[in-house]
Amino acid sequence: MMLAINPVALRLGPFTVHWYGIILGTAALVGLLLALREAKRVGFNPELIMDAVMYGVPAAIIGARIYYVIFRWNEYYKDHPGEIIAIWHGGIAIHGALIASVLTGYIYSRIKNISFWRLIDIIAPSLLIGQAIGRWGNFMNQEAHGGPVSLAYLQSLHLPQFIINQMHILDPVTNTYAYYHPTFLYESLWNFLGVIVLLTIRRIAPLKRGDLFLIYVIWYSIGRFFVEGLRTDSLMLTANLRIAQVISLVLIALALILMVVRRKMGYAREKYGE
Repeated sequence: MMLAINPVALRLGPFTVHWYGIILGTAALVGLLLALREAKRVGFNPELIMDAVMYGVPAAIIGARIYYVIFRWNEYYKDHPGEIIAIWHGGIAIHGALIASVLTGYIYSRIKNISFWRLIDIIAPSLLIGQAIGRWGNFMNQEAHGGPVSLAYLQSLHLPQFIINQMHILDPVTNTYAYYHPTFLYESLWNFLGVIVLLTIRRIAPLKRGDLFLIYVIWYSIGRFFVEGLRTDSLMLTANLRIAQVISLVLIALALILMVVRRKMGYAREKYGE
């Protein structure tokens, strides 16, 4: 048996600090720093970004957890209500986080009387880099992985040994160890690449307000659709229908429709940086 990384980072008396929480906190901090840098670059008040993130991050975590619990209520949480708040054990859904954070951003923009589309354009790359880093929390918990693969397959990817070791996971049903697809890594790399794509597009393309966020939605949804097909722990709508894949297709369609409709109705006339 390979030695896996302990999901507990340290213990301070009665308090236990999990890697999962540390990584999520790091993801939020890096996302905030990127958003502040981009806000300054386009002349947007950084304090508004700080306030938006202060409300958006807790809302995203709560939304992600509520979403996950709802779809696993009958399967697990109705019999284990004490686990509902145990987010350190894993179990959050990025689509839930996206819905909650966007809704919070919209409410915040109405209160502050600022452009909602400009706000989420600035934050879009930060959402993606936060998701890229956050997936490593799944790695530490040995969750969100794909189906069984051979050791030779993992070695053919030239992965560091610590990743290969962490993908050697006990199957609770058969009580045997096997190697699994590191789907957390596939999605993380896709998201990191997406950050580069978004920042590049932002600097070279004649964007209108809202475009960058909608491109983010399309980019993330494409990657999530394919990665989700490899996972073994998907939230299911029916026996053969994965919720994340359905939501991804819906989001791609909605983003494309919004791009077209907003232009035809004149809602996207303003350039991104104005």
